[in-house]
Amino acid sequence: MLYNQHLISFLNILFLLLITTVHSRSVPSYPATNGVITDWMSTESCDQTYGFMPCSSNKFGNLILIIGYGYLFFVASTFLSNGSEILREILGPGIAGGLLLPQLGELADATLVLVSGLTGSTTTAQRQVSVGMGLLAGSTVTLLTVVWGSCVVAGKCSGVTTSIWTCYSARIMAASIVPFIVLQLPQLSDSVPGRHIALLMAFVMSLLILISYCVYQVAQPRIQRRKLAYAKYKHLMAGILEHFRKRALGRLLDDYGQPNIVLLKKLFCSIDENKDCVISEAELKALIIGIQFEDLHLNWNDAVDLIMKDFDVSRDNAIDRQEFVNGISKWIHKAKQSIAASSESSVGMRRFIYEFDKQTRKEHTLLGPQDVRSDEVVEEVENPKWNTFKAIALLLLGAAIVAFFADPLVDVVDNFSKQTSIPPFFISFIALPLATNSGDAVSAINFARRKKMRAASLTFSEIYGKITVKILLCLTVFFALVYFRGLEWDFSAEVLSHYISFVDIFSSLPSLSILIGPYLYS
Repeated sequence: MLYNQHLISFLNILFLLLITTVHSRSVPSYPATNGVITDWMSTESCDQTYGFMPCSSNKFGNLILIIGYGYLFFVASTFLSNGSEILREILGPGIAGGLLLPQLGELADATLVLVSGLTGSTTTAQRQVSVGMGLLAGSTVTLLTVVWGSCVVAGKCSGVTTSIWTCYSARIMAASIVPFIVLQLPQLSDSVPGRHIALLMAFVMSLLILISYCVYQVAQPRIQRRKLAYAKYKHLMAGILEHFRKRALGRLLDDYGQPNIVLLKKLFCSIDENKDCVISEAELKALIIGIQFEDLHLNWNDAVDLIMKDFDVSRDNAIDRQEFVNGISKWIHKAKQSIAASSESSVGMRRFIYEFDKQTRKEHTLLGPQDVRSDEVVEEVENPKWNTFKAIALLLLGAAIVAFFADPLVDVVDNFSKQTSIPPFFISFIALPLATNSGDAVSAINFARRKKMRAASLTFSEIYGKITVKILLCLTVFFALVYFRGLEWDFSAEVLSHYISFVDIFSSLPSLSILIGPYLYS
């Protein structure tokens, strides 16, 4: 239903644009005291893009055209985003989902950046390329301020807690502007040859970082699974040690801070229910079930396999007394090392197991819920053939709209800029991001309203990932345009300040952080 509404609106706007050629008309030279009429109407002619697209030689007409073309780009961006999401659900986070689809989602912005400096003379391209740069800066700032702050408000209780993967995404996003910083360095010394070399270096660097990020996106699910498995292992180890510490009334260590061997042997006997001098898999499973790892959601058989792998040196599917003592001693040593490496190195010998248990619980929580009992239930896509066809159709239609209307939109913004004496950078900085990012903003805010950690993590990760791809892809295209067309780099360091907005490198966002986003946008 939503696609049909967008399609109908798109056809209506397209019909109006194609049948309405907005030319200027002559205005009689009546005396005017305020200059309003002569300011917004003109007798100059205008050049039609493609020879038939509507154009205007006055400010009001160009403003109407910007709104119309902007809405068409909003529809195109919605089609591209929805088509990418449908294919991602079908294909999963593999090569296609991690490599190709994120680039398609940013096709609208990248095409505008490309078209803004691709056509026309060098002088025209030098002026119009500001449209693409303004769109890139405006989109980034909008997502990092208005959308980011709105998601914090929508998902807050006393604040918002995200997973560690969200922090990683934020740091990668911050690193994506390194090529831009490299390009700014020669500006300090006014070295013309240095600028040319720095531009080439920035282009190569942004391209390599983009490729590296795509590879990371493909490998990230596997990395995430391995980190989660290790976190579960540490949580299991900490839970068993804490259980033994409570049963031993804090006497798990002797006076010298070493494992209490006598007590460990007594614990072994208490676990060995049939008194055959070995702990079987069934007895080990009973111990784990008795500890009740409610927040771990661990398969009991997997837990038994993990412990057997650590303790059963003889590989006879049983743990004898010496293997048990050696295994627990090794775990205690690992717990000591972990606490010593953390900020809690001053914790006393009698409390380090308790602190280690708290630490592993926090690590497991920060990795986020990754099981069937999490708040995000993954469902199989119904009728995959039809959904694949629909996704491809949306992508093709969105790409066609972007490719066809990018040049007219850039021309209209350029004309409006010349008539109002407003730099094209600021026009595209304010107006165009509303067209290319509105759909993603609404979906992100709605998802954040679930007020759960996984929803918040996915929302902010999606925002940071979108910004990363947008910056890297658009900067790569932009640097290539400036370098190969011989354009001058006249974007000062003020543009860089738009990127250095409030970046979430923490896992918890206090509610007061929402005040920072709108402030940075202004």
